[in-house]
Amino acid sequence: MLKPYIVIPMGDPAGIGPEISIKALAKTEIYNCANCCIVGDVNVLEVAMAYNGMPKMKINIISSPSEGLYEPGILNVIDLKMIDIDKFETGIVSAECGRAAYAYIEKCTTLCMNGQADAMATTPINKESLHAANVPFIGHTEILAKLTNTEDPLTMFEVQGMRVFFLSRHLSLRDACDSVTKERIVDYGRRCTEALRRLGVTNGTMAIAGLNPHCGEHGLFGYEEVDHVEPAVKQLQEEGYDIIGPVGADSVFHLALQGRYNSVLSLYHDQGHIATKTLDFDRTIAITNGLPFLRTSVDHGTALDIAGKGIASSISMEEAIKLAVKYAPAFTETKI
Repeated sequence: MLKPYIVIPMGDPAGIGPEISIKALAKTEIYNCANCCIVGDVNVLEVAMAYNGMPKMKINIISSPSEGLYEPGILNVIDLKMIDIDKFETGIVSAECGRAAYAYIEKCTTLCMNGQADAMATTPINKESLHAANVPFIGHTEILAKLTNTEDPLTMFEVQGMRVFFLSRHLSLRDACDSVTKERIVDYGRRCTEALRRLGVTNGTMAIAGLNPHCGEHGLFGYEEVDHVEPAVKQLQEEGYDIIGPVGADSVFHLALQGRYNSVLSLYHDQGHIATKTLDFDRTIAITNGLPFLRTSVDHGTALDIAGKGIASSISMEEAIKLAVKYAPAFTETKI
């Protein structure tokens, strides 16, 4: 079976992105399942390889994934030369690093859009560095939405086979609660189902999590379930969608982990994040659905406090690559 081409934007150069990329691509398991190349700065990667305990790999500079030499011990890199290495400081927020992180993502997007790569697996970027560089986005999802002209991409987490979607992302809790409307839940129910189908998941029931404790106990402490969630589920069921809810948030994730549901629609950011990351922080991987290509990602930050020490774990990066490999065939088959 042909190995898919996975492109990896190096992330914020001052963070742990370069380190975890090198560590992941040095693993035999990753080499065996994918042809991976990094889009970043060779000089920064060479600095990272000098950290204590880092694997030593030979850098092969290429201009496209197809030119890569995919052999053990080879690090294939598309070098964008964004960083002045003489002024570069690991672990420090800077506009230069923000501009570089954006450029890496932009290049990877182009490679995926023109069919030169099968998927993108992203490393962490830093909101402060992006802001310092006047990049008007707070994260990957927003950047990728703009670069691909995608309206409201869907974020999905997967960990140990449990899949979690999010009705809202980076909002205050007050605004997130206000976003729980019948219309929005119906829209997300439809789009989440389609996202699963595009990934090849065609069987099973989606559960809508409750918002209030015990789903509000029919209005005793909250009416969101009565006024919005239940009517939305009824409409979706009438449209033929295999969706139920609301299911109490204190049990729905456990039931999904046991296999009762193929996915859960979390009604706000932390509701689903806490459930997945408590289960396995390192192996909770994000997938951005709705884009013209497959994107997976680690779900941790740039960890500037430990950058440069050679102690960052690459487990999440490895899992992001493996998840991209898992879904790439089904996703590729559905490309228009």
